[in-house]
Amino acid sequence: MERAGDATKPLRIDAERNRSRIVEAARADFAERGLDVPLEDVAEHAGVGIATLYRRFPTRDVLIAACFERRLEEHARAAEEALEAPDGWSGLCAYVERVCAMQAADRGLKDVLTRTFPDAHRLEAHRTRGYAMAVRLVERAQAEGSLRADFVFEDLVLLLMANAGVVQGVGNAAPDAWRRFIRLMLDGFRSEGASELPPPPSPRQMIAAMRRLARET
Repeated sequence: MERAGDATKPLRIDAERNRSRIVEAARADFAERGLDVPLEDVAEHAGVGIATLYRRFPTRDVLIAACFERRLEEHARAAEEALEAPDGWSGLCAYVERVCAMQAADRGLKDVLTRTFPDAHRLEAHRTRGYAMAVRLVERAQAEGSLRADFVFEDLVLLLMANAGVVQGVGNAAPDAWRRFIRLMLDGFRSEGASELPPPPSPRQMIAAMRRLARET
């Protein structure tokens, strides 16, 4: 005689299988085409109906969070590991190059790193952790005198936004162009020979910019 609970097991298995297929398809589509890929295309790639996708992921942000929580955790680890470098400048450079390489390899990630998703709490927790570590990298390099004294964390966010634009602009025509761009920017970050800069955007302005980018997705 079949127990009442057994009838629900195949449904739960199918639901989990569908969820995994949607996340796998979305990761691939976001990486190749960016965060604004139509969700209908993701559903088709996953082999499910759009209604099934929305049952598992009611909003685009929920799906983005499921796809990128692990990548944001990797971003935070990159900052932590950079703090173990023998000096502040090499640590900062290693962090910048690693994160920009992550952006170049994944069109979706390049956008996630420069936007906010207030309803994706775990995703934002990894971002906050990475932010705290990156601030320590900046402070360490400034304390040793290698990073210009007027550099602020918002300059790092601007760099990531600019790198995202470079990656988007050149596409497959010049896939390594970002490497030259980052080196040019890092040279500009050095304290030696630094000239006076205009005032930086405030933290509030940068958060507003990141939220605007998220709304445009």
